[in-house]
Amino acid sequence: MSESTDPLDTLDDKIAAAAFRRLVRHLRHRHDAQNIELMGLAGFCRNCLADWICEAGFDGDKLTARELIHGMPQDEWKATRQTPATQEQLDRMEASLARNGPDLR
Repeated sequence: MSESTDPLDTLDDKIAAAAFRRLVRHLRHRHDAQNIELMGLAGFCRNCLADWICEAGFDGDKLTARELIHGMPQDEWKATRQTPATQEQLDRMEASLARNGPDLR
């Protein structure tokens, strides 16, 4: 097994967890930043964060993880916060996802 050379791995878990919670709360507040826009710009969204916590060992299922991230059930989020995606947004998302490295897919 090789040692990581990424300085991020030296960040204390308590600090990393606090920063993660702040990010999630920020995204909950900024529901105007649509998932499709986040995907088009950065190649990840709220649903990705939920998937990542599942992959990290979260004890719940995918829907429970998404509720944790969204702060409400995913169906409620979609009904009250999500707007229909345009073809331009979908195209931008696809192009952005293609830029993600293998660890982010």
